[in-house]
Amino acid sequence: MSEKAADSNPATPIVAVVGNPNCGKSALFNALTGLRQKVANYPGATVERRSGQIVGAGNLTMIDLPGAYSLNARSADEDVTRQVVTGTHDVEAKPDVILSVVDATNLAQHLRFVLELRELGVPMVVALNMTDLAARERISIDVPALSAQIGVPVIETVAVRKKGLSELTQALSNATLAPAPSDVDFGQTVRQRQKAARKIASTATISEGIGHRTTRRIDQILLNPVIGPVTLFGLLFLMFQAVFSWAETPMDLIEDGIGFLQIFFANTLSDGLFLSFLNDGILAGVGAVVVFLPQILILFLFILVLESTGYMARAAFIMDRLMASVGLNGRAFIPLLSSFACAVPGIMAARSIANERDRLTTILIAPLMTCSARLPVYTVIIAAFIPNQTVGGSVGLQGLVMFALYLAGILSALIMAAVLKRTVAKGEADTFLLELPKYQSPNIRFVLIGLYERARIFLRRAGTIILVSTIVLWVLAIYPAAPVGATEPAISYSFVGMIGSALEVVFAPIGFNWEISVALVPGMAAREVAIAALGTVYSLSGSEAMIEAGLVTVLNNAWSLPTALSFLAWFIFAPQCLSTIAVTRRETGGWKWPAFMVAYLFVLAYGASFITFRVATWLLG
Repeated sequence: MSEKAADSNPATPIVAVVGNPNCGKSALFNALTGLRQKVANYPGATVERRSGQIVGAGNLTMIDLPGAYSLNARSADEDVTRQVVTGTHDVEAKPDVILSVVDATNLAQHLRFVLELRELGVPMVVALNMTDLAARERISIDVPALSAQIGVPVIETVAVRKKGLSELTQALSNATLAPAPSDVDFGQTVRQRQKAARKIASTATISEGIGHRTTRRIDQILLNPVIGPVTLFGLLFLMFQAVFSWAETPMDLIEDGIGFLQIFFANTLSDGLFLSFLNDGILAGVGAVVVFLPQILILFLFILVLESTGYMARAAFIMDRLMASVGLNGRAFIPLLSSFACAVPGIMAARSIANERDRLTTILIAPLMTCSARLPVYTVIIAAFIPNQTVGGSVGLQGLVMFALYLAGILSALIMAAVLKRTVAKGEADTFLLELPKYQSPNIRFVLIGLYERARIFLRRAGTIILVSTIVLWVLAIYPAAPVGATEPAISYSFVGMIGSALEVVFAPIGFNWEISVALVPGMAAREVAIAALGTVYSLSGSEAMIEAGLVTVLNNAWSLPTALSFLAWFIFAPQCLSTIAVTRRETGGWKWPAFMVAYLFVLAYGASFITFRVATWLLG
């Protein structure tokens, strides 16, 4: 017996079960083999190996290979599948027959892989699975026509109901005795095979089903090279308009509640450290962040609805052409889209990118996508310095500025990707493959659970990281006490004042005063803490009348417009929070790339703020 797998010998032909993920491949394997299975891992890998004898055909051994979209492997699982079906695996024998499992409800997408396998010249049988779901969706396929065009037997099956198993078993037995199929050429590139797959599917499909027909017609519009990008950016623009207009009333209610508590404590408690701790520390600090919860929930309401309807996959497809222009592909857009929530899950989502250089580039530019933690920063500055008025009669100016800030982050990420792909992460981009789901009504339960989770995470951060940072900042802001006869606010003589005065030397060229300089330090823990820090610092250093008016009014009186614009420019590029740095270290396996990321972001932030402050100062005289 050879050194290949023990299951392989001339008396037991090998049938390799292959297919895209979620096509019912494993269910069909289980239905065919029953309890006659063996499960183990491939030597030297964590990829599972499942094999078994077909019930009713004891001379056939089946191997359930990992799901794959192509023989151009992008993961360890796909690489095992590629090696086995091509006969290059160190342990597994080359299969005598390939059983290619196809989802009947998504024929065009799955046929592309079938055509690639067909070109190997190995005897093959296609299992047209999930035909019950296809019938429910009124999809009708001409199976003989499909078989004739591919050049191999096609058997209709429903794995979970064990329908078509006897016909499939007979077809597999016949295939082991049949000569190798004739050579065919469906194209040498992914795009060529996909075009051929769509043509074959179109010819073999008698009725494409209501859902698919509707999806196809909508995609003809939304995936148009011109209309598609315009629609995408139009939706983003609408989203940021809603962030301001819809959130105004609930934000006012939260602000009134915080103000009520401050007045209540001031009237109930005597002046002293405890009252200062509650009003100037916790409520002025944490409260300055919590007030933006409605805007964050509105932002995620749009994202979750678009994801639930199936549009987000289209957004990645639309962005593929743009991503390709900077050396990446649409697959990188999905982690970058996740980074709108937080850079941490975005960086972790980059694991789906098999190309090491593309993955590194995506990780390094993910922090440039405007995460939800920046939203409180943007909102308070926009509210303080941008008039609440409309442009062109219907477009809110504040929402327009917010959209411009998000767009600046996206464009900066694309520019940096182009730079990195031509320097430290030089390499060719992979071909982009993505299965587009059917359009459907938003799943209300999915949306509500997503909003609940986002609110829980935000409030947990407010009650932990932001609260602790605010308390520490408050303690540093009241000690040591001001000397007798002091002419400045007491905070100027505290540790916070000392730190701020030292940092102001560095940040003065970009228009930052010592209060802003101090706020940047705790802002490294979490972006929102910068606003909490400003609330605490100005609460302890400003007049009582200004504090009662709120942080927005305080900043409007304390900062110039060039300083405010410089502050916004800083937070487009600002070096990341500690959590982002930590996850970057874990994902890249060392400190080299996190250090590089922090350094280049600091340089970009300082440079952008310097130019913004100087230009704005010059324009305003």
